Amino acid sequence: MFDTMADLFDPLTLPCGVVLKNRIVKSAMSDSLGDGTGHPSEHQVALYRRWAEGGLAASIIGEVQGNPHFAEKPGNLVLDDNADLARFRALAKAGTANDAQLWVQLGHAGALAYPPTSDPAGPSALDLPGLACRALSAAEIAALPAGFARTAGLARDAGFGGVQIHAAHGFLLSQFLSPLFNRRTDHYGGSIGNRMRPLLETVAAVRETVGPGFPVTVKLNASDQLEGGLDATDALAVAAALGQAGVDLIDISGGTYFPGAPSSSDSGGSGPYFLEFAARARDITDVPLMATGGFKRREEAVQAIEEGRVDAVGVARALVLEPRLPEIWRTPSATDPAFPRFSDPPPGGITAWYTMRLTRLAEGAERHDAPDLAGALAEYDARDSARTETWRSHFALKERQ
Repeated sequence: MFDTMADLFDPLTLPCGVVLKNRIVKSAMSDSLGDGTGHPSEHQVALYRRWAEGGLAASIIGEVQGNPHFAEKPGNLVLDDNADLARFRALAKAGTANDAQLWVQLGHAGALAYPPTSDPAGPSALDLPGLACRALSAAEIAALPAGFARTAGLARDAGFGGVQIHAAHGFLLSQFLSPLFNRRTDHYGGSIGNRMRPLLETVAAVRETVGPGFPVTVKLNASDQLEGGLDATDALAVAAALGQAGVDLIDISGGTYFPGAPSSSDSGGSGPYFLEFAARARDITDVPLMATGGFKRREEAVQAIEEGRVDAVGVARALVLEPRLPEIWRTPSATDPAFPRFSDPPPGGITAWYTMRLTRLAEGAERHDAPDLAGALAEYDARDSARTETWRSHFALKERQ
């Protein structure tokens, strides 16, 4: 079995042989800091350098697309054959300062692709309030693993240290796992064995492309947290299969962006969210485990590692509030970030507030005098609107060339 007795600041050796210097990972967020053409902005480069210098073991860049037609937001990165790799190399170099790792999350929003710039398509056709998409054809599904693998190879060539395959939060590979999205009757639907087929085929294709010494990780929902969605029993079956598929780490999260679904990250809970599921997964796989969500205090992170419930902790919003958090937690006088409290937040308001706080951080601010939630949401939406026009112009031009 994998050695689970460790300290928060002990190194972690992944099955592929890569060593993380400690157990604190900046989990993937949709930071929305791309420049609208799918490339990293200077502020994004500065932000990931800042996080690396703060002492974390690894950062994961959320929702890096291999196809501009299925992006989650117009601030996503697009790493395809048309990308300027020099700009991605600058990001990779910045994010690996101070012996940190920088990994790319391989994204495809599927049914949740942003309609103003995308072609929403998922396992099955849906026509619901706030969610409409066409069904992917069998040929399109069969082509998915090669697409993910191509992006993984480009990430490796650009100097990134690893990849994470996104199979959580209701994005495409998560949609295949979920009966709410996946109503197919062919060999991609029905049983959990069929529903996990696209994910396992993607893992195999990515591993073949990047080779045995390059970290390949997966973000997996413990549950969709919706009636009729992926449940813990099926999620454990997926975790067991991933353990046999050659992945280096399973990042456990939960919830979806299905219209009307509650957000785990907005729940305001008092502790980490997915440790109980991680303990169950520990019994069925030797793959290192990470839990993302709800780690707000040093004590929580230390306890999760020392008790062997997970091998790494995924931290996101705490690092937005304090980018030097690992360095601070390492000191005898360690303090925890002061999380803001919001009453009656509008839909999407908390996410917008943290996204705009993250933006100020990228711009070099030490403090964030944020607007109220409504103001943050308005600023966030205005930026998306501006980048939508840039995205449409850029990728339409590329298609004509």
